[in-house]
Amino acid sequence: MGFIVTLIIIGAPILIGILLYNNLVNRKNTVDQAESDIDVQLKKRFDLIPNLVETVKAYMKHERETLVELTELRTRAMSGGLSPEQQMEIANKVNRLGRGLMLQVENYPDLKASKNFLQLQAAWNEVEEQLSASRRTYNAAVKDYNNGLEQFPTNIMARSMGYTPREFIEIPDEERENISAKELFNS
Repeated sequence: MGFIVTLIIIGAPILIGILLYNNLVNRKNTVDQAESDIDVQLKKRFDLIPNLVETVKAYMKHERETLVELTELRTRAMSGGLSPEQQMEIANKVNRLGRGLMLQVENYPDLKASKNFLQLQAAWNEVEEQLSASRRTYNAAVKDYNNGLEQFPTNIMARSMGYTPREFIEIPDEERENISAKELFNS
């Protein structure tokens, strides 16, 4: 009987420690996977840029600066070695420029009617939707992970093992502004 009690007294904390550790690892890996999913969507979007630029270039002589900036951002993003913050900064700039470019297309009826452009626009919109979904998944995973780091008794183990909270992906200030319907339809 004494052996069983001793086994329980020693085994229970070890089992609890293993369960807590595995829970932390699972949450961390979920965040890492969600971050990787965002990278995949960003790569898809960056891969669309050369085709978009080539298709639009013939029609949009006045928007060369936007096209050049999109190309430069793609090159920076594909070079690698960027921190997550730098990646998000580039992604936000590409998003802003891409939205602006799609709005500028309204001034070019021939381009709007181009089959190539329509296919690229549909692909761009699809990637943007997938990217948005990936960001939501990432933020949900970060919330779960950060909650795990703050809840007792996991917080004790997490702190001792060097786990740190992750940052949420936030919407840039310029995307928080309402889009003027007047500007959209009068351009």
